[in-house]
Amino acid sequence: MDDLRWQRPEACGEGASCPEVAMADDMVYVRSSLHPSSIAQLTITEWRDLVAGIQNGDFNT
Repeated sequence: MDDLRWQRPEACGEGASCPEVAMADDMVYVRSSLHPSSIAQLTITEWRDLVAGIQNGDFNT
């Protein structure tokens, strides 16, 4: 995982608390800039479902 290219939303700028995403082969990796050693590994399908849920407001409280 050392060779992953992590990206963060442009809206974060140089902020300290941002989500970061890296893609490799058929997997998507997600972490927080606050805890970069804690990495979630998702399949492409899981990633698409997560993004769709966020866009649909499924996680709004």
